[in-house]
Amino acid sequence: MSIYGQSKKDECNKLIFEDVHFAWHDKKDFVIKNCSFSLSEPGLWMLVGENGCGKSTLLKLIKGILQPTYGYIKRPSNLSLVFQNPDHQILMPTCGSELILNMKGDLSKRVINYKVKHSLNSVGLEGFWKRPIHTLSGGQKQRLAIASAFISESNFILMDEPTAFLDKLSRKKILDIIKTLIQNKTHPKTVLWITHRLDELVYADKVSVMKMGKLSSWQKPNNLKYN
Repeated sequence: MSIYGQSKKDECNKLIFEDVHFAWHDKKDFVIKNCSFSLSEPGLWMLVGENGCGKSTLLKLIKGILQPTYGYIKRPSNLSLVFQNPDHQILMPTCGSELILNMKGDLSKRVINYKVKHSLNSVGLEGFWKRPIHTLSGGQKQRLAIASAFISESNFILMDEPTAFLDKLSRKKILDIIKTLIQNKTHPKTVLWITHRLDELVYADKVSVMKMGKLSSWQKPNNLKYN
């Protein structure tokens, strides 16, 4: 434990923004401005905001795809991103090969087999090991993308509107899967979920609103005032 009461593992999972500003190189106005917050506790954290408010830009700053114009960012050491469109991240021809691609470490065949089967089962894709990617529905592809993030053993996972292209039933299934996965006490996860759907907020442990380039304080969904 550190003198501050947090383990080194906790510190590695912590996300910190301090007075972060970001503007595109050809623009004068900041998309992100005066943005300060920290996030480290496991759970489902949702960020809501209108289209164009900077949510996706914020996610790219967190991931390191973009760098701030000003300010300081401390990123978790083991970070994964699930895209809005799973076709932008799935690379392999079958479900099993996609999961194996995202596994880390020198693992035995027995461990690989167990982890792949367990991951597919956990997202409702039991028996899909050899299933060709091109035969999957949009919802099934998104489940596979989520399984890929979790099998990578990332402790901090970013999700950029992962239900944007799904119908209501598929959205509910994805959210139920995420809640189940992050409630694993052996391997707790922190998930930052970007959305513009207010009906999804009931699944969150804490919610923040993004407006004019910065975040509101984190609060329980039933305490949120959004307009």
